Amino acid sequence: MTAAAPKQERLLALVLRGIGCLDFLALAAVFMPQHWMDVAHVAIGLGPLPRDPLVGYLARSASALYALHGAMVVFISFDVARYARLIRFMAWAALPHGAVILGIDLAEQLPPVWRYVEGPLFAASGALILWLQRQRS
Repeated sequence: MTAAAPKQERLLALVLRGIGCLDFLALAAVFMPQHWMDVAHVAIGLGPLPRDPLVGYLARSASALYALHGAMVVFISFDVARYARLIRFMAWAALPHGAVILGIDLAEQLPPVWRYVEGPLFAASGALILWLQRQRS
């Protein structure tokens, strides 16, 4: 993308980079000591984190997937014209994905702030990206 790129294209790239960087922060949890995860689990009101290997695996692998998603989003943000179809696909996919995440958060009875922020914001990010893509067309 050049300096002469339309304002909407630059804004789309900036939004993608923000989302990507936010997701990439999950990489910290992949390497976080078990004790820190337990402290965080208690701090958000969920009690002690179970020590089962599957719990640790799921927490770390989900964090790794979030980080990978973030890295990919940042990567495609550097050429939004070339990756327009992929960006559109990912934005459309974010809409039902946000609903699925909300359903999971409700079923697992996560704290209200987590429950009503994670999934809806994921879906909202998809809607924002779709809107920004339409503005640049």
